[in-house]
Amino acid sequence: MKTQSPLLIDCQYVRPQFAGAYLVVEEERALFVENNTSHSVPILLNALRAQGLSPEQVEYLIITHVHLDHAGGTHALMEACPRAKLLAHPKAAPHMMDPSKLVASATRVYGEVAFQKLYGQMGPIHAARVQVMGDGEELKFGSRTLRFFYTRGHANHHFCIFDSGSQGVFTGDSFGLAYPALQHHGLFIFPSTSPTDFHPEEALASVDRIQNCGANRAFLTHFGEVRDLTSAASQLRYHLEFSAELMNRAIIRSCSNEELDEYCESELRGHFETVLERHGLPLNASTWEWIQMDLQLNAAGIAHAARRSRARKSGGSEVGKGS
Repeated sequence: MKTQSPLLIDCQYVRPQFAGAYLVVEEERALFVENNTSHSVPILLNALRAQGLSPEQVEYLIITHVHLDHAGGTHALMEACPRAKLLAHPKAAPHMMDPSKLVASATRVYGEVAFQKLYGQMGPIHAARVQVMGDGEELKFGSRTLRFFYTRGHANHHFCIFDSGSQGVFTGDSFGLAYPALQHHGLFIFPSTSPTDFHPEEALASVDRIQNCGANRAFLTHFGEVRDLTSAASQLRYHLEFSAELMNRAIIRSCSNEELDEYCESELRGHFETVLERHGLPLNASTWEWIQMDLQLNAAGIAHAARRSRARKSGGSEVGKGS
């Protein structure tokens, strides 16, 4: 019997083809990888029913990490799928059992109204329904084996999952962002260096680990399948090496901590302009609409890492706002 490929589901988060989840079906069994926000749960359940399955047949929900565009819908989806277990990184699991810090942090950043619009409701997952997956641990699911491996760099609570059935790897945010609207002249992919855990050396190591995990395709949350892992890894390394260089320049730059965000965003924008032109992508409003949110988040992550390094060198400390 031919193994069914994972089904990409557009979660309609922010805009179409921006953030997705995956449905994996094995005969009469199912699992989800990523679950976006509580607003996306009806979309996920409709995709499940379109495969002729019911929520009672969902056995696992897997989140690559706890950032809310990946894990915000966990409670709602667990409520809808009464037999499902949540599979999570050991540093992610506590936040799913008690999401109060995630909610408080995101609410401080976005405000109550915007938080509800983006993410909706979150609630705790009972510990009995949460299973922590170790680095290198495997899980049999029908005819396929899922292998979990840790990928720091974007977040210290991040793992990826190699799927033997599709020879693919679910990469979360550790193998970049490749929006379909920007794929006019071949693959265009760039990393996520968003706050608060960006670590350039670990991010580069994660790219290597994903490229060498045995997969011949990557299933990105943002957005969809990438087949050319060699080209993707090369582009990601180029961006990450620039980000590391920018972080080092920011560390020694003679300016206040508050000015670092503006400096990093300006430098990163110039970097993107060069790369976009090299890929034949127009520097127009439509292109920047897809880049702008990640540009700001990436710059903030680099600046945060620089401030953290400054604080360590001065003997102080800095507490991050994000998750």
